[in-house]
Amino acid sequence: MATRPHLRPSPGSIPTSPGVYRFRDEHGRVIYVGKAKNLRSRLSSYFQDFAGLHPRTQTMVSTAADVDWTVVGTEVEALQLEYSWIKEYDPRFNVRYRDDKSYPYLAITVGEEFPRVQVMRGAKRKGVRYFGPYSHAWAIRETVDLLLRVFPVRTCSAGVFRSARSSGRPCLLGYIEKCSAPCVGRVDAGEHRRLAEDFAAFMAGDSSRFIRGLEQEMREAATAQEYERAARLRDDIQALRTALEKQAVVLGEATDCDVIAFAEDQLEAAAQVFYVRGGRVRGQRGWVVDKVEDVGTGALVERFLAQTYGGIGPENGNGSAIPREVLVSAPPDDRDAVTAWLGELRGTNVDVRVPQRGDKKTLMETVRKNAEQALARHKTQRAGDLTTRSRALGEIQEALGLDEAPLRIECFDVSNLMAEHVVASMVVFEDGLARKPEYRRFSIRGLSRGNNEQNDVASMHEVIKRRFTRYLEESQRHGELGRMGEDLHGDGEDTAESAAQGATGGEPPEPGGTAGSSEARTAPAKFAYPPNLVVVDGGRPQADAAQRALDDLGIDDVVVCGLAKRLEEVWLPGEDDPVILPRTGEGLYLLQRVRDEAHRFALAYHRQKRAKALTGSALDEVPGLGPTRRGALLKHFGSVKRLASATAQEIAEVPGIGDRTAESILALLNRDNRGNDTTGSSAGDGRDSGAPATKPGPVDGADEKQGGRPGGE
Repeated sequence: MATRPHLRPSPGSIPTSPGVYRFRDEHGRVIYVGKAKNLRSRLSSYFQDFAGLHPRTQTMVSTAADVDWTVVGTEVEALQLEYSWIKEYDPRFNVRYRDDKSYPYLAITVGEEFPRVQVMRGAKRKGVRYFGPYSHAWAIRETVDLLLRVFPVRTCSAGVFRSARSSGRPCLLGYIEKCSAPCVGRVDAGEHRRLAEDFAAFMAGDSSRFIRGLEQEMREAATAQEYERAARLRDDIQALRTALEKQAVVLGEATDCDVIAFAEDQLEAAAQVFYVRGGRVRGQRGWVVDKVEDVGTGALVERFLAQTYGGIGPENGNGSAIPREVLVSAPPDDRDAVTAWLGELRGTNVDVRVPQRGDKKTLMETVRKNAEQALARHKTQRAGDLTTRSRALGEIQEALGLDEAPLRIECFDVSNLMAEHVVASMVVFEDGLARKPEYRRFSIRGLSRGNNEQNDVASMHEVIKRRFTRYLEESQRHGELGRMGEDLHGDGEDTAESAAQGATGGEPPEPGGTAGSSEARTAPAKFAYPPNLVVVDGGRPQADAAQRALDDLGIDDVVVCGLAKRLEEVWLPGEDDPVILPRTGEGLYLLQRVRDEAHRFALAYHRQKRAKALTGSALDEVPGLGPTRRGALLKHFGSVKRLASATAQEIAEVPGIGDRTAESILALLNRDNRGNDTTGSSAGDGRDSGAPATKPGPVDGADEKQGGRPGGE
C-alpha cells in the first residue's frame, strides 16, 4: 500500500489560506472532507510521511485518485462549508456518530396550522421543536398526560383530526377536556397556537411563570367563592409540579446548558450529553463513534458539536435549541471558530468551555462516568454476542488459512524500559471471551541495554519457549500420572487417597501446583492446554522469534501470527507480505482486543515491578536514612542498581547525603550483592543473567489467579 504519486499537488500550488478540501476516489465520489486553517500545511501532511499516518488515513490516501479544495475567508466559513459538504456527500472516511440506542423525543409540530404534541424518533425534521431526549417513550406520555390538563394541545394524528372535523364530533380527549378540540372549532388556530407555545415554553424551562399565574388565579377564584374552579386550578398546579419533580435539579434555576463528555480508546469513542434547562436535567443522550482517523479528543469534540448543532438555525425556528452555554470535557481544536459559528446559529453568543470548579464540574464528572460506562457496555455487548464472536473466529480462520476456528487464542506481549524490569504477559481468550483465571506473567532476564528491538525479539523467543516447555513437561507429567493410576487401580476404582500415594516421590510441584490435591492430579495443569493460535504483539521479527521457539521444541501444531500495532497488519512467520484484515471486520476487532489486553496486563506488571524496585529496596536498612533522602537518592540515580554501581563520592553529591552516609549505603548494597551474586548473576536477582536459559525458570505469579481485575492499572 502506498500513496499515488500523481495525487500530490505540485509544490506551491496549494494556497496558505483557510479552506476546505475533498479527496475523491477513481469514480469521482467524495471519500473524505476536511478543513484547515492553512491548506498547504494540512494537505502536505498527507504526503510527507506516508508510513507515519494513521492506518485508516493511509487507506484513504491510497484509495483517493484526486484532491481539490475551496478557499474561504474565515475559519468560521470553513467550519460551515465542511459541515455542509459532509451532510451532502456523507464521506465514508469521516467520523460518523451513531446513537448507542434509539432515543424518543417530545416533539411539537410548530410548522403545522394546528400544532400537535407527539413522540418522535429518528432524524430531526424542519418545523418541529424537540424536547428531550427521554430514556423511555412512556416517560414522555406521562409528562404529556399531566401537562394536557393545563395546556390542552392537540395530540391526535392527521387522519383522526380530519375525521373529527368532517363528522363534527371531537375525540375522547376533547370530551374529557384534555384537548381544546380545534377540529370542531372550540378554539381557533391562533388560540390553539398560543396553547402550543405555552406548552413549549414550559418544557423549555419557563415553568415558574405558569405556576405563579395559576396560583394567582386559584386565590382569586377562592376569594370569589368559585371553589370548584379553585379546586381544578389546584389540581393543575399539582400536575405541573409533578411533571417538574420527574426532572432532577442539578444547577441554578436560570441555568441552560448542554454538558458533553467523552470516553475513548484507540479504536472507538463514546459521547454522552446531559441537557440542562432551568437547572434541571431534561434529557440524556449517547453516541458511539469508530475512530476512522488519527484524531484527538479536541477534534472529536469539534466534529461532535458540528454534527449535533449544524442542522439547527434561526431559519427553521430551532435556534433556541442551542443553549447559551455548552460545557465540554475537552476544548475543541478551533474553539474560537466553533463558538462564533454556534453563536450565528443561535442568534446570540454561545459560550463553549471546560468547567473548572463547582457544581458544573461535578456534573461533568457524572456525564463522563456515563460515557465510560456506555463505551464499556458497547464493547461488552459486541464481545458478548455469540453470533459476532463466531463471525470473528471464522474471519480469522479464513484469513490465516487455519484448519479450524481458533477457539483458544493466547497472546503474548513484552514490556520494558531500557532493558530494565523486562516482563511479559500471556492472556487467554476461549471462544472469543477472556479467560482471566488463566492469565500468566513472566519475568525476563539476561538482556543487554541498548537495542530495544533486539531485546523485544529475544524476550519474545524466551517467553514462548518457557511457556511451551512447561506445556510439554506438564503434558508428560499428566500422562505419567494417568498411567500410574491405571497400574495402581487395575479394577478401575480411583480414590483421592490412592491418587495421592501414586504421586508421592515424584518431582516437586511446579509453581502454581497444589501438592496433595487429588483434583490437581486428575486434571491437566493450566499450561497443559495448547492454544490453536498464538498471537504476539509485534511484526514479522516477533512472529519469527515465536516460531523459532516452537520449532526448537518440536511443536508443529500451533499457528503463530504477529499483530503490528502501527498498521494493524497480521504477520505470519517467514512471509514477506502481511495479511490485511478488513478494518471494520469482527476478526481484526477480536485480535485487537486480545492484543490490547495483553499489552495492558504486561504494562501493569511492569509498573508493579518498577514501583517495587523503587520503594522496597535495601535502602530501608540504612540507619538514619529517612523517606525524603531515600527518595532523593532514587530520583538522582533512577534505580537501586545504578546507585549500587556509583562511587561513595558520587553518592555524597546528592543533597542531604554526607560522606559517612554514602559509605554506609555503598557497604550495605555491596554486602547484599555479594550475598546474592554467587554464580555471576546480576545484583539482587539471584538468577542467571546470561543468554535466555534453555530450561525455563519459574513463571512469576503462575499460582496467582487473575480473575477479578488482572493487573489492573
